[in-house]
Amino acid sequence: MINFQLAHAKAEGNCHLAFYFAGISAKKSPVLRVEINGHRLEKKLKGTSTDQLLTGKESAIPSEWIIDFPAAWLKKGMNQIQLGLVKGKWCMFDCIRLTGTGDEAVQPISSSLITSVEAAGFEYKQEDGTRFQPVMVDMVQYDHPRTLTFTCGTVKEKRLIETGSSIQQILLPSVRKATEEVFTIHDGNQLVYRGTVRLAPKPLHTYADDVDLLMGTGNSRWMYKPSISLPLGMVQIAPDNEDETWKAGYEYTIENISGFNHFCDWTIDGFLMQPTCGKLQVNPGPADNPDAGYRSRIDKSTEKAEVGKYSVFMTDTQIKAELSATDRASIQAYTFPSNCKDGRILVDLYAPSEYLHNLQDAHVVKVSDTKIEGYATYFGAYTGYSAEQYYTIHFVMQFDKPFTAMGGWVNDQIKAAQEYQGAWYSTHEFETAPKIMQDIHEIHGKGDVGFFLSFPEESGESTVKVRTGVSLVDIAGARNNLQKELAEPFGWDLDEVARNARTQWNDYLQRVEIETDDYLQQKKFYSNLYRAYAAKASWSDWDGRFRDEREQICQLESPGDRIISGEYWNTFWGNQQLFNLLAPEISSKWARSAITLYKNSGWFNTDPAGIEHTGVMVAMHVASQIWGAWQSGVRDFDLNTAYEGLKKMLLTPPQQYDGGGTVGVEELVPYMKYGYIPQGMGRPSNTMEYAYDDWCLAQMANHLGHTDDYNYFLKRSVNWTNLFDTETGFIRPKDKDGNWISPFDPYHTPGFTEGNAFNYTWFVPHTPEKLIALMGRNHFVSRLDSAMQKSSFANFNASGDDFANYPINHGNETSMEVAYLFNWAGAPHLTQKWVRAIQEQYYGTTPYDAYPGDEDLGQMSSWFVMSAIGLFQMDGGCSQTPVYELGSPRYPKITLNLGNKYGRGKRFVIEARNASKENKYIRSMYLNGKKVKGFKIHQKDVLKGGKLVLEMGK
Repeated sequence: MINFQLAHAKAEGNCHLAFYFAGISAKKSPVLRVEINGHRLEKKLKGTSTDQLLTGKESAIPSEWIIDFPAAWLKKGMNQIQLGLVKGKWCMFDCIRLTGTGDEAVQPISSSLITSVEAAGFEYKQEDGTRFQPVMVDMVQYDHPRTLTFTCGTVKEKRLIETGSSIQQILLPSVRKATEEVFTIHDGNQLVYRGTVRLAPKPLHTYADDVDLLMGTGNSRWMYKPSISLPLGMVQIAPDNEDETWKAGYEYTIENISGFNHFCDWTIDGFLMQPTCGKLQVNPGPADNPDAGYRSRIDKSTEKAEVGKYSVFMTDTQIKAELSATDRASIQAYTFPSNCKDGRILVDLYAPSEYLHNLQDAHVVKVSDTKIEGYATYFGAYTGYSAEQYYTIHFVMQFDKPFTAMGGWVNDQIKAAQEYQGAWYSTHEFETAPKIMQDIHEIHGKGDVGFFLSFPEESGESTVKVRTGVSLVDIAGARNNLQKELAEPFGWDLDEVARNARTQWNDYLQRVEIETDDYLQQKKFYSNLYRAYAAKASWSDWDGRFRDEREQICQLESPGDRIISGEYWNTFWGNQQLFNLLAPEISSKWARSAITLYKNSGWFNTDPAGIEHTGVMVAMHVASQIWGAWQSGVRDFDLNTAYEGLKKMLLTPPQQYDGGGTVGVEELVPYMKYGYIPQGMGRPSNTMEYAYDDWCLAQMANHLGHTDDYNYFLKRSVNWTNLFDTETGFIRPKDKDGNWISPFDPYHTPGFTEGNAFNYTWFVPHTPEKLIALMGRNHFVSRLDSAMQKSSFANFNASGDDFANYPINHGNETSMEVAYLFNWAGAPHLTQKWVRAIQEQYYGTTPYDAYPGDEDLGQMSSWFVMSAIGLFQMDGGCSQTPVYELGSPRYPKITLNLGNKYGRGKRFVIEARNASKENKYIRSMYLNGKKVKGFKIHQKDVLKGGKLVLEMGK
């Protein structure tokens, strides 16, 4: 991004922007996108260089691209040129030159770059009732901090601006009618900025206003889209635009849409809807060629992804789409252009997804000219895990206007997926042609199946609304979900559905109040908080019915219960502690869901997505979720039954499940036989994961009075020491005879789940002090500090999922605790240093950089929220007397609204005086007026309410 200010600009003539390249990758020719004040150009560059150029082992091969553009694209004041690769590998340039008409004048460079100044679209209301409208100063401070004075009307405020990007909020008294005011920024007597802001009465701010649903949607997983949903919602409706490949779903940089998918939970897909106008096409076509299918390009400037509502204008079809949702139903509004011939709403039951899957059976019936009912049955066993994902989506669609005809297609000759593939890619363009049928009343088939509904041409714009209810149980369930959740309370009012969603989300978001002058940080915090809450989905109906792992219909015991999906892999460092602190009712539902499924099938589940035994990831960390919830005061579930089932899981060999997939702990047999998992008999890293589960179950056994079990599992919990090599100071694989695997390389020796020996050496959440003693405190601190330093150059992320080459990888679940280990080694200042570094470097604020790694079902966002608050639990809150470990609060004041839930107090306030990007070190701590020594405070002292006062400094 290149920003520059012009004292004046010329409307006539042409300018030139020239790129002089030293080399362009020949392996994968890049497409370079350039935007000049929003005017976009793209070019596929012809590459002739190899990667050797990047290391200086190859000579440059010069080339150039010169862009001629109208001088009117430039303007007086701030200008911006953005460039980036949207495809391909790399290009290297050594000069960029902008040539004007000769009349432009570039203003002197300032260390304070002001990119925009404008009034916010909301007002704040203080406790005394006074209302203020913030003026948002979007800026970048280069080189060093700078004290600036902001002046507007009667308001004059001096503020120290730290380096980096920020949106400074300058609060002005609210106005009763529209007016303009001069706004200036000075550094002493030096004028930095002068302009005008337009003030006008605005609605009151809500926390949902601070959530950016597009943040982090570049290079994201299937589960991470600008989805519209409720907390724990089954429906998570969102645009899809990618081909079928790893990380498919929604990609921010693709500027077309294939349709709106109702689901984005792991391995759950199907039921994609798309309004079309014109030629009938029944395949989506590839993402890079929207004309080849029913895709439509979009006007990116119209794309709005707000809490409760998504909308966009599709330029190819000239259709505006709007959507909102309740728990198990959606409502969409499609505004067709005037004289739209062949206007249709198309439903593809076999759309691209993140994993290979098969549509085994589909049946759709036209009930009337305003109602459709049907189902689609899917099977997928091609994830690389033991999952055999089998589920049926039942749906009911209602239209507010009659359609004139129903058509459909079936292509039952497509080649079905048969096995897992290490890499896959499909545009859903098939070798065999579909059979297309017109004027039908029902359609039945397999393979690739879909249907479309035709609407009459009208002389003016016309809006068609569609309400859809879904269920994994049966058609009656879909019909009831739609009626009870959407049709009865909201009718056809999409905006009212959206307001309901915002109301529910505001209840969850307001549970943390932060005070900051920087709106960019405010948006970052609440967007992360939203994503943390939104990570889970429910798969039971409004009436409490669900289909279990054998596809039998069951009934939940309590009206408020749900069957909740979502993996447990190391969620004790993310989801669990956040829910236990801020949303204990979610912790309760999550635990009750797991116990219900155990009572029904006899086995606990690692992630009941679609209510199947998926076998995803490793270990049995549901033990941590249930016990951690109990220890946080959430005790409205049957702990004895949970203990009975978890003990079975940690003692019983894994096996095939008669309902599909496998049950049990995957490598438990060698673990129990050898006290570790030998290389070649599984992944040695699971020794670390299993030892933590043993410890959690030991704590539960102790609480319940099972002394023998306590001693047995506590002894097993130190099994990780069997793989600690005192000579190298690393966790190191052994063979079954107890011999160390040689040669050994902590980065590249295999046997570690999505990581390496360097990552997993730190994985002892239940007894870090023992690891420190084995390694030696000084060596522990110096090695970890050096690892953090090295990883900081990569923003603490393993780029390209190259797990083997990084000592610390915050972008995956294996290394999310490491910054807090310094606390345990007597170096809390290093915890504070590196926690702040991760907050600032790993976590971004744009669609492109919010989560460089794998934001896997809310783990990354949960970590950020807890760390920005300043609290963490190494052991997931599972000790007999749980504690919070202090990190580095990001904001001067944080209020946790505990709401008197589950025996808690009303609120807990963290006052981190002077906290900022640079002021990250804790100088003193007082809890309820008493000085705190060390780095821990008891969890019970936080949950009962009170005040923690910290003095922060550089």
